[in-house]
Amino acid sequence: MENRCLKERTYAIEDMFLSPFACKSAQTRGRLREEEPCGMRTEFQRDRDRIIYCKAFRRLKNKTQVFFSPEGDHYITRLTHTLDVAQIARSIARALALNEDLAEAIALGHDLGHTPFGHSGERILSSLSPCGFEHNVQSLRVVDVLEKDGKGLNLTFEVRNGILNHKKSGNPATLEGRCVSMADRIAYINHDLDDAVRAGILTEKDVPADIREVLGGSSRERINATITSVFKASYGKNTVEMESPVENACEKLRSFMFERVYFSDSARGEEEKAQRMLSAMYGYFLSDKDKLPQSFKNLLDNYTTEQVVCDYLSSMTDRYAVYMFNKIFVPKGWTLNESD
Repeated sequence: MENRCLKERTYAIEDMFLSPFACKSAQTRGRLREEEPCGMRTEFQRDRDRIIYCKAFRRLKNKTQVFFSPEGDHYITRLTHTLDVAQIARSIARALALNEDLAEAIALGHDLGHTPFGHSGERILSSLSPCGFEHNVQSLRVVDVLEKDGKGLNLTFEVRNGILNHKKSGNPATLEGRCVSMADRIAYINHDLDDAVRAGILTEKDVPADIREVLGGSSRERINATITSVFKASYGKNTVEMESPVENACEKLRSFMFERVYFSDSARGEEEKAQRMLSAMYGYFLSDKDKLPQSFKNLLDNYTTEQVVCDYLSSMTDRYAVYMFNKIFVPKGWTLNESD
């Protein structure tokens, strides 16, 4: 079988089984720069592979989700969150007969621009830079500009649009993008609650009874309830939404998490230190841009110093940010030369 037959078979399967509201692979609006198509893979499959193998994706394993550098192997990181979102997005897309490959590619790329130290880092960079900072905008910048030494990944319009619009306030151009936006919210309120229970901040019984009555009393039950609700409210329609009672319960759980977890002393206890670290490094590189790595200095021909410094700082993992701060600002110990 010739390679191109595999892709044509995928196109035929999509034509037969996907919803009329799905974004079919053969209908992509294409890339910013034209490329020779792959004989075996659809364009959305190629995008998924490019994201998985990029440097920014690998760095997600050492970026905070909620708790800074937690002592334990089972806390959620930005990478495990991303995999959660991809799995839930695929489940929703499959239930609604949408394009799973497109949903997965968007999900895998949606948080590539996140800062070290989670949303605390995002707030800090936004306050420091006159350009502002939003992780969804930065995620698009990662795939468009920063990866491959300034060449970017040259992804399709649909994946780029889904990455940019994955926040609740966004307006994705495809239903697959809406699947990812929905999956992101489902994932983080559930696994962040699991982390809070693991950290001893909450117990499952602390969740208000009216929320538990609708969503269930465990992560498995909540995820099943929300995905089932999306299916019931959206199947056969040009929309991706939940039933009102389930959506209201999710919003109540989200508000509960902000009150009891995200803004708690335990979650934000180290934010002042992160503020000092990122502020000091921002000022350091802003005043001496020659100290930036060469790949970032190359960007200065086309972008402001403030933007490039934010690019560098947001690319750091938690522990690399600590390492770099120590390297720049903490004096090294002096050792006596025993031969003297």
